[in-house]
Amino acid sequence: MSSEEKKRDPNNPCLFCTDPQGVSLRKELAFSARDTYGVSPGHTLVIPNRHVASFFELTPEEVSACMELINEEKLLIDKEFSPDGYNVGVNIGPAAGQSINHVHIHIIPRYKGDVENPQGGVRHVIPKKAHYTR
Repeated sequence: MSSEEKKRDPNNPCLFCTDPQGVSLRKELAFSARDTYGVSPGHTLVIPNRHVASFFELTPEEVSACMELINEEKLLIDKEFSPDGYNVGVNIGPAAGQSINHVHIHIIPRYKGDVENPQGGVRHVIPKKAHYTR
């Protein structure tokens, strides 16, 4: 890996441990920040302070702190952006698209008309399975 690539590697050192950008709220065990590459206005990340790769490695206290921040951020996002809905999710492992090896929970505000057919929501991670019929 070249020195230029290392500069851009968010895992070397961990971006969330060393240089979190746009921090909105801080708690003892977690913080929230606007996503630098947000997919919609208000896209926010909730990040535990402790460096662990998987959501499943979090302690119950860390999960609780993250859930509190998700709810607090929702209120802030509602006030600032007035979205019509939300997707909340976590990428765990490379097969699921995780690119930063520090747990981060996405709060993605959704807006009417932001996609042609929102049916399936988070199921769009596997596009051929996203739309379904009853």
